[in-house]
This record gives sequence, C-alpha cells and structure tokens, in this order.
Amino acid sequence: MLTTLYELLQQSVTAYGPQNAFSLWMGESVTYSEVGKRVNEVQDILLSAGLCPGDRVAILSSNTPYWAIAYLAVCSASMVAVPILPDFSTDDIDNILTHSESKALFVSDRLYTKVQKSTLDTMHIVIRTKNLSIISQSVFSQGNKRVPLPDDLAVLIYTSGTTSRPKGVMLTHYNLTSQIWMIEPVFRCRPNDVLLSVLPLSHTYECTIGMIYPFSAGSHMIYLDKTPSISILANALKELRPTIMLVVPLIIEKIFKNKVLDTFHSNKFLSLLYSVPLFRKIFHRIAGRKLKHFFGDRLRFFGIGGAKLDFYAERFLYEGRVPYAIGYGLTETSPLLAAAVGKNVKIGSTGYILNGIDYRLENINPTTGLGELVVKSPSQFKSYYRNEEETRKVFTLDGFFRTGDLGCFDKDGRLYIKGRLKNMILGPSGENIYPEDIESVLNAHACVSESLVTERDGHLVALVHFDKESLQRRYEEFKSTLEQKKQEWGRFVDATLKEIKEYVNNKVSVSSHIDTILEQKEDFIKTPTKKIRRFLYKK
Repeated sequence: MLTTLYELLQQSVTAYGPQNAFSLWMGESVTYSEVGKRVNEVQDILLSAGLCPGDRVAILSSNTPYWAIAYLAVCSASMVAVPILPDFSTDDIDNILTHSESKALFVSDRLYTKVQKSTLDTMHIVIRTKNLSIISQSVFSQGNKRVPLPDDLAVLIYTSGTTSRPKGVMLTHYNLTSQIWMIEPVFRCRPNDVLLSVLPLSHTYECTIGMIYPFSAGSHMIYLDKTPSISILANALKELRPTIMLVVPLIIEKIFKNKVLDTFHSNKFLSLLYSVPLFRKIFHRIAGRKLKHFFGDRLRFFGIGGAKLDFYAERFLYEGRVPYAIGYGLTETSPLLAAAVGKNVKIGSTGYILNGIDYRLENINPTTGLGELVVKSPSQFKSYYRNEEETRKVFTLDGFFRTGDLGCFDKDGRLYIKGRLKNMILGPSGENIYPEDIESVLNAHACVSESLVTERDGHLVALVHFDKESLQRRYEEFKSTLEQKKQEWGRFVDATLKEIKEYVNNKVSVSSHIDTILEQKEDFIKTPTKKIRRFLYKK
C-alpha cells in the first residue's frame, strides 16, 4: 500500500517507464521514465534557491505536463505544494501566497501578470511552467531534501469559499495516497486508459482522482492547455477518444439544456411527445447515443462531482445509458467520501460511503430524517493552516469532521445529500426549506440559465438569470402571436417571470413556494470552481 507521493512516484516510474504519462494535446508527451528525470531536474532548481523540507512552493498555472511534474517534484522532496486555482482574483492569489508563506512559485505566462510585483519580490525563485526556465531568483544557496513520511504535510490547498475567504486545507501524504485504495474497489484505472483533463489540477477533485490515482495505475493523462469551448472539445474528443473524463455538473447541465431540451422543445408536437414518459425515455436513449459518440465512443468512466447534479440532467444521463459516475466529497477529505459507478448509480444519490470511512448523521430531524453528515476518514485533513478557530468548528469532540452537508441514507445504504446546512432556510412554521431543491426545479425551465433562492424579510425570493437565446426565441414567438405587433420587452420579461413563478410553485411543496421572483441581469458571481457565492445575494 502506498503511503507517500514519493513512493507513488518511484513505483510508477519503475513499473510503467516507457509508457506515456502526461501529454499536451497537439504538443509534447512525457513518459513515466521522463517524469522521474524531470522531477529530479525540478528539485535541483528548487534546491539551488535554498528550498528545504517543509517549505511552501506555489503552483499557479493552467493544466500542462509540467504542472503535474512540479507537483510531484515538490511533494516527493518533502516540500509542500500550494496549488492555486487559475480563476482566483489577484487579491486572493496575493493573500494565498502571503498567508501560505510560499518561497517559490511555478507560474504560467498567462497568469504571471495576476501576481503583484511586491509579492513576486518575496519569492526565492519564480519558475516558468512552460519550459521550467527561471524567471527570477533572489536566493542562491544550497537547500536540501529528504524522503517524506506518511504524516508529513504534502499539500496546502485553499478552498474557493462560497461563504467566506479561502481557507488553507492541510493534507498529508497519507491523506492523498489513501484515496487510491479507497477508490480502487469502486473503479479501477488501467495502464491503457486515456484520461482527458478539462478541470483545473489545482482543484483537489481533478488532482486526486484525475492525476494521482491514474498515475498510480500507469494511465495516460492528456491536457488541453486551452479553454475547453465546445468547438475545441469536439476536436480533441474526436482525436483522442478518452476512456476517462471528469467534469463538474455545470458542463453536463449546459449540454442537456442547450442541446437536448432545446431539440425536444423545438416545436409543440415534439414537446408534447417529450412530456410522455415512454417517449421521453426513447428520446433520451437516442440523445444518449449521440452524446457518447460526441465523447469518442470509448468512455467507460464519466465522473461527475464538485457540486450537486441537477435531477433532470441526471435523469437524461440515466435514461440515455451514458456511463456516468457520481461522486461526493470535499477538499478537506482529499476529496472523495462516497461514489456510485455502473449498476450502483441511482438518480439523486451520491452512492455509497467508501471503504475505510466511519460516518454518522448528527442532529437528525425526526420529520425529514435528515442530519448533518460527519465522517472520520483516512483522507481527512489535519487542520486549516493558521486558523485554529475554524478548525475547532469543523471537528466533533471525538474527531469526526463536520461536512456541513445535510443528508440521509436509504435502506440499501446509499447516501443522499439534500444541501448545505448553512443554506437551509427555516420556514415560518419551523419547516426546513432546502434552496438547492427549488433551484433544481427553476433551472429546468427552458428560459432559466441559473437561479438562486434566498430569504428576504421572511419571504422566499428567487433570482433567475435568463438563458438569453431561449428567451429571445420565445420573444419572437410571443410577438408573432400578437399579430406581429411590437411588444415592450419589459412587459414580456415580467410575464415570463410570472410564468416561472407559477411553474416552480406547482412543482414544490407549499412551504417552498416562492413569494417573489426577480431577474438577475448579470451572471452570478461564482467561486473559481463555478459555485455561486450565495452570501452575496442574501440582502
């Protein structure tokens, strides 16, 4: 059993030497043997700037083979990697570099300008990820390295935070490597697997499940180094035909809404047929085959995680027989806690708790059966860096981690996550209202791109951001029904908001009825992992 990233590196380099480990689409490939050599080169560069075990080394870059090589080099030398999400703001990046006390920085050309000069000047060395050339170096002395121990700190990763400033999560070597044996019984990577990476490696989800785990199995990981637009993704998928991909729900929800729903609501006859369950399943089967073909017809693992998947989008995947897998976890748990693959998938469930994890529900509501999920996992973080107060808040007296998620289990042991405890709204009669459930219904409306439900002055308020293309098409139809008479846009939007309010209130319980529905004209402000910063919209 692997217990450190150093052991992981040595094992894979020896076992899979001539095979490709990391590639850049339409760029260079690096074999496992070459990874070992380049790791040594990176370590020599860091040692030349006086870096020693325990020193922090930040990585601010889009996904490339050198991101992964830098990460493995830092951790296997007993230094601490500080991955930074590329979408963090300049202020967040500078705060992270300062708070983490980073002494070295790997940075891509595009993101270099996001770091303030005063912060760059504090670094012992700044290294370009594109070719490992040195951008600047202020310290010239010989550092040292050593073989890490399982309980040594490996990574300091800052959460994107939907409710507060980023917090530094301290993950040990064993936290990360334990995920390998925890995930293997659920899904086994193979040496002939090809993984196309489209999520940032600085996110624990992609780094652990999309890099560390497949690296342990000799798989081939390919990076785009481009924004994965539909056209770029289509060309890459056609050429590479991956067997493994990881995505966040937002990606599949957009495909479902813009490609599937739009097609089946393109005329009244199709829309009527689609409303009949039998025909809907047939339509989903046809669309599912097209989606599998779009992804190259070789996918055997299509992992979806990072946020809750919309019910309607998941129903499409399930009925379309797309080989998707659902996972649930947090940065603090490295990340995976529960998963479902293949026959274990059930709509609405995040699957079964992984082997090796103790868990329970606390403060269970006797009416709903929901309670906060608390866990004790081998992959559980040590603490938040330099933040004892927040650390105390998230641990029980007997050492269980408070996930902050409300959930329940069915009779077969499957976990269902209802929503975040912090997001739950207490109704006027004491009932629990889960905004995520209402948002799922709202987002299923053809004209809604995204939504957020919050409480204001004791009333439920929904903010909806329209899907502009769908709304414009509807407006054109709306005008034609009024004998081509020009209709004021504002009156049309008000009528659509009223329709959406009636739509959602007919589908949710009385206690979850929306009192007011407002248009959110601008895109919602999101975290780098594309979750809405809910706290900004409570007032």
